[in-house]
Amino acid sequence: MNSLRVILISGVSGSGKTTAIKALEDVGFYCVDNLPILLLPKFIELCAQSAGKISKVAVVEDIRGAASYSAPGESKENQGGKDFIEDSRRILQELQKEDSIVIEILFLESSDTVLMRRYSETRRQHPLALEGSIREGIRLERERLQAIRDMATRIIDTTLFNVHQLKDEIQRYALEGSALRKMTVTLISFGFSFGIPYEADLLMDVRFLPNPYFVEELKRLKGEDPRVSGYVLQWEEAQEFLRRIHDFIGFLLPLYEREGKMQLTIGIGCTGGRHRSIAIVNRLSMMLREELTRRGAVLHVRHRDIEKG
Repeated sequence: MNSLRVILISGVSGSGKTTAIKALEDVGFYCVDNLPILLLPKFIELCAQSAGKISKVAVVEDIRGAASYSAPGESKENQGGKDFIEDSRRILQELQKEDSIVIEILFLESSDTVLMRRYSETRRQHPLALEGSIREGIRLERERLQAIRDMATRIIDTTLFNVHQLKDEIQRYALEGSALRKMTVTLISFGFSFGIPYEADLLMDVRFLPNPYFVEELKRLKGEDPRVSGYVLQWEEAQEFLRRIHDFIGFLLPLYEREGKMQLTIGIGCTGGRHRSIAIVNRLSMMLREELTRRGAVLHVRHRDIEKG
């Protein structure tokens, strides 16, 4: 049986799942929106039996699928309930064990503020909004989808993306297929002034380091400049932090891999995301790259806020 690649798209309502599935359709995926989770194994089985005619599939599974679990008269707050969560987790875990299937879970996130603005602009109703409260609907949805988020192969925070940027990001991910079964470690530098990255599994705060912003000849430079990185990394506490986080990551990776988690995203933040966090992320990536390559893992670096401020 030919190997079948399946990208399961999930995430909070308003985070861009419709854009994501259209982007995958444009690069040759057979796409289905809102397939009930109980039908997913049969659907994948039929695709796998297509004699290679269908080799790439994308399916949206989100909170809308919980509606079929609600009993007559059940409130929206309870709609879907524990059965939907338990079935989703069980089915996805079973599918991930299949050697003939490469199944990935792509989870889309966004900040509460942006989600509320998007709903306000489109005048759509959130599927879990209680008595019109979008904020409460978002909270309930995050809680309900946490089990799927924990299993995600990749988490993408769409807070700062427009439609075209998100489409490009999704298609770039789809074309990275060669790394699907490898552990992927992503280091993100960011500024706390612009909010934390929602996709981060771990958050580190380097605001304890002296700030180059207050050094006149450095404040307008970026953390990638050797003068800024030299200033940040000269301190003993910076070197000690790097040693400790390097050891911590080395401790965590085999434990995550043992549990089937193939994506680890680490956010390292300073005040504005232009100096200290960038210097630390760049040095940490140098310390990790050879070791991760030896383990067969993939390392990505992203400086989220480098152009801001």
